[in-house]
Amino acid sequence: MPDPFADLLLRLRQDAGRTQEEQADAINAVSGRDTMSRREISRYENFENIPTNHTIGHIAAACGVPFEELQREAKAARARKRKRQANAGEDQDAVKRRTLLGGAAIGVSAAAEPWGRLAFALSKGSKIDSPSAVALIDRAAELHVQELNLSARRLQSTVESHLDAITAALPRAGEHERALTIAAGETAALAGWVAWDLGEHDKADAYYKVTSQCAATAGHPPLRALALTYTSYGASTPKVKLEFLSQAASDVRGHGNATAAAWVLGRHAEEAAAAGDETGALRALERARFAYDFADHTSEQAWVRFVTPYRMDSLALSVYGQLGRPELTATADTAVDRLGDELPDGGVVVLGDLASALLRGGDVDQGIYVSRQFAAAAQAKPNTMGKERAAAIAASLPDREQDLAVYLRQFAS
Repeated sequence: MPDPFADLLLRLRQDAGRTQEEQADAINAVSGRDTMSRREISRYENFENIPTNHTIGHIAAACGVPFEELQREAKAARARKRKRQANAGEDQDAVKRRTLLGGAAIGVSAAAEPWGRLAFALSKGSKIDSPSAVALIDRAAELHVQELNLSARRLQSTVESHLDAITAALPRAGEHERALTIAAGETAALAGWVAWDLGEHDKADAYYKVTSQCAATAGHPPLRALALTYTSYGASTPKVKLEFLSQAASDVRGHGNATAAAWVLGRHAEEAAAAGDETGALRALERARFAYDFADHTSEQAWVRFVTPYRMDSLALSVYGQLGRPELTATADTAVDRLGDELPDGGVVVLGDLASALLRGGDVDQGIYVSRQFAAAAQAKPNTMGKERAAAIAASLPDREQDLAVYLRQFAS
């Protein structure tokens, strides 16, 4: 016979718009451990099992409901199960359930999309315990590291589930509100980048806007820089791109932001070169390299993990290639030496820029070799930037490599 508590868990999940698998991911994001499964969620919702108080705390945080209320409901359910009196007290439980669902869960169900729920939750605030806050923040950092290895399609549901978990926790954040708001913004920015990779540009813009809202709420300019730099890739005109990047450069001044500054300035150099501003591009690239001399991409913000020496090479290659600068050949040689045997794992963008630079610089055989490595990496982790570079490489390949050129054009389309 159905039980009110099982029904409550089902309704909380449905109000959050999650599948059973997504609910398990959200609970794991809160706990910081991958121990919850879709099967266990099903067991809870069918009243085959009742979660422990420890798990109840994670469910409450993932669904944005008070722990004490959910704990009380679970306690009542255990009593019913022990006494085999499934019908006893159902009317009173139903009142409690309606109150819980109608009030506390509003932070999760207030909007149909994760960025809407996050925007709603930013106006809330009470208490969440330190371990849960730390787990949510650490998980946000881990996702930015996973972005280096997982495709956008594989990453999207995990990122959005974690954003939901932080959103649910924000109304009770208390002393952890600023740290959780920053983690929420970083997660929203990654969700936007993933959406942009998948061609969901309106969705990406919405995520970037709420990232900037998080930055303003937390008083954390580097978070806005992250949103602006991501946004620059899809901005409508070169002028708008450079305006975004100029503001982002201002937002990452100061201690602890060297890697972020190097990335933002490198992007500024790349877009200035695309706009034909050789002086501005070379100046920005020089500033980017200077900043990177003081950077440690492994110990600053989690979201700068991708700004490896390889990525800095690719930015320089992009700038020199667009400008036709004589430094292109030497920079390509340095990039090849740095990648060494790690060529397939160097990153789609890095390999694409390197292949283009080698072909433009006249090292055709090496350019073809890297182009093939790029094609394999791009197929394994398809994204918008990779598709753009595939088209550019296809246009530069010699006639004898038409099969590869055709493949890259098909991939780009």
